[in-house]
Amino acid sequence: MKNYITIIGGGLAGSEAAYQIAKRGIKVKLYEMKPKKFSPAHKNKNLAEIVCSNSFKSNLLTNACGLLKEELRKLGSLLIKIADETAVPAGQALAVDRDIFSEKVTEYIKQNPLIEIINEEITDLTQIAKNGIVIVATGPLTSESLAKQIQEITGEDKLYFYDAAAPIVTKETIDFNIAFYGDRYSQEKKKDETLEIWKKRIEEQEEKSYINLPMNQEEYENFVKELVNAEVVTLHEFEKKEIFEGCMPIEIMAKRGIDTLRFGPLKPVGFDDPRTGKRPYALVQLRQDDKQASIYNLVGFQTNLKFGEQKRVFSMIPGLENAEFVKYGVMHRNTYINSTKLLDETYNLRSNDNIYFAGQITGVEGYVESISSGLVAGLNAVNEYNKKNLGKTCRDKVVFSEYTVIGALAKYISTPNEKFQPMNANFGILPELGGNRIKDKKQRYMNLAKRSLENLEFFITE
Repeated sequence: MKNYITIIGGGLAGSEAAYQIAKRGIKVKLYEMKPKKFSPAHKNKNLAEIVCSNSFKSNLLTNACGLLKEELRKLGSLLIKIADETAVPAGQALAVDRDIFSEKVTEYIKQNPLIEIINEEITDLTQIAKNGIVIVATGPLTSESLAKQIQEITGEDKLYFYDAAAPIVTKETIDFNIAFYGDRYSQEKKKDETLEIWKKRIEEQEEKSYINLPMNQEEYENFVKELVNAEVVTLHEFEKKEIFEGCMPIEIMAKRGIDTLRFGPLKPVGFDDPRTGKRPYALVQLRQDDKQASIYNLVGFQTNLKFGEQKRVFSMIPGLENAEFVKYGVMHRNTYINSTKLLDETYNLRSNDNIYFAGQITGVEGYVESISSGLVAGLNAVNEYNKKNLGKTCRDKVVFSEYTVIGALAKYISTPNEKFQPMNANFGILPELGGNRIKDKKQRYMNLAKRSLENLEFFITE
């Protein structure tokens, strides 16, 4: 057996796996095809590049992704640690400066003497796995040549779905005669406040995490009309069928009904328009995308519109009439395997002890979820390495409790399911609490979080 573990892919999952393995004294060869070759969506030469939103979602324990981050913190995740260090204001969410984040991850990995970064594209997975352990963490944008070999190894022919990324605008070109800062519900006018006091309080408040753009009924309906009729990048028929519901392009969502957006990403609930003191008909949110708060992304505006159409249609949003778009939304191919048939709860290929998968290629959907899979695959690759190379007696498999989000995700992707689709962290995949059902949702989620963290503490101690 080789005296190192191979990792293919230097994204979020691959970087976390490399760190966890090296932390336990084992050499790692980390293959990353950038900067020699870039996927259609990648532009940054560094490891752990964040392609879509810069948000790692909520930090609250009453949110499943927030709980997952806390579990990863307790397990010593490198990438969550760096995400905390590079955070930008985002209310209750953890959002990062994407450039600083990837730079820090790259710097940390490069400084580790046990990790060798090799900038080459891997196309022969079979050969690598013959005499050594390998983690495939090539993500949702796996190169076609490697994807074909994965198909051959797994015997599966379905490896694709599609999602989209949202556009980004500069803050200085947003019209603040219309736009206002604030998080949902913190802006809504209290009943005992006069309109004048409310407006003054809004003007004097410090900048908040989100910039909000209110729309009246006429503005909203005109926007939706142009959106659904705008030109899109042409997709093949099979591509149209593979769009993942969790990342639906906004123009497709809008075609489902005039009010769909108003009850989705443009919902006005929790806000009052400072100009009127009343709840707007619809509202667009912009989220800070860098440390300097100079650029903001349009929340929920993943799109496949042509670039010129994005400029034309999105400039109809009140406050964005003269906005400068520094990045347009793009549609790109995503790749995942039929994990429910192929992998176990350690992300190990059932048919080959030497091959592990990690990241979105496994069907976990999201940044934090990908980091989680990288950590689990890394820990199990270490155990397999120790058994085969050193003859060490150790836990056969590192399987996390299904009461934790880490364990529930691993169980979800490894449990037979004919209608398998990528899954985000959510409380629905955790076993229900015993006893009578708690009606208060926040309290129920908090109890689930408490149970999860207690199980994790026991697991770590054990």
